[in-house]
Amino acid sequence: MKPVVLAFVVAGVGVWLFHLAALPLPWLLGPIFSCLAAALAGVPMDGIAPLNTTMRTILGVAVGATLTPAVLVTLPTMWPTLLLVPVMVGAIGLAGVPYFQRLCGYDFPTAYYATMPGGLQDMILFGEEAGANVRQLSLIHATRVLVIVSVLPFALKLIWSADLSQPPGAPTADIPLVQLAIMVVCAIAGWKIAARVGLFGASILGPLILAGAAASTGLLTFRPPAEAIWAAQFFIGMTIGTKYAGITMEEVRRDLIAGLGFCAILLVLTFLAVEAVYGFGLAPGMEALLALAPGGQAELTVLALIVGADVAFVVAHHMLRIFVVILGAPLMARVFAPRGRD
Repeated sequence: MKPVVLAFVVAGVGVWLFHLAALPLPWLLGPIFSCLAAALAGVPMDGIAPLNTTMRTILGVAVGATLTPAVLVTLPTMWPTLLLVPVMVGAIGLAGVPYFQRLCGYDFPTAYYATMPGGLQDMILFGEEAGANVRQLSLIHATRVLVIVSVLPFALKLIWSADLSQPPGAPTADIPLVQLAIMVVCAIAGWKIAARVGLFGASILGPLILAGAAASTGLLTFRPPAEAIWAAQFFIGMTIGTKYAGITMEEVRRDLIAGLGFCAILLVLTFLAVEAVYGFGLAPGMEALLALAPGGQAELTVLALIVGADVAFVVAHHMLRIFVVILGAPLMARVFAPRGRD
């Protein structure tokens, strides 16, 4: 059986088992854990990169559809917590780089790019240019996203009694065809235009911007249907889990354990930041946690949509985090590039 087919089968089994056990977020966490278990067992799996990227456009449209005039008016009030984002990135760097370099024995480029909470593809690209170990970067960032996305749903349910079972949108049958067509145009055109101009995170931010423009003018009045959001969750979960395909026991002992230790540091820093934000009354605790947790932008967008959090607030902070990380990455790549490389 081909690795792609195996990945679909394993992810589907994960969804079924999570539904059977009544566990939260079966369409997201089911594929993550089933694919992770299969990878650790040596099952060869692979995803379909173009399809995975396409699924992210759904999340971009979902966020953009929430940017109504009433929501846009609230954006300037976010500045106190937005200012914490660069501070948070700096704190992660100060804690993470020495951890990976001195405790785990990584070289500096690998330690730096393993620490920075940016997008997986971006950090691997810049890390490779700087001479980092690409395989280690991939495993560390996959572990970061996996742990954050796995821990947060249970924290949301335990602390705020968040309802993780509610549908993330209306059924397809309840949405007018014209609205569905507008969503498709926003998704595809937004993605392609953003990619053409070189916008980072083009598959999410392009559709977000175009859908946001449509929503703010009253042209788009619906979010993507529940079935589309579930499909996005499925492919995102499968992608995270299959990142571990081909992992060896040596990598488990070295990189997976190192990644888990780093996640413990991240969780402590995140909860300290959330306590500060909530304590000073800058934002509700649930929104602060979703906004400041250094997980994947797509994954935390899904969580915000499902629990009914302020999606614009959450996404604004993740956009700034990724921007801050990526802004410094090319400079660091040039400074720490191996000699003889342009």
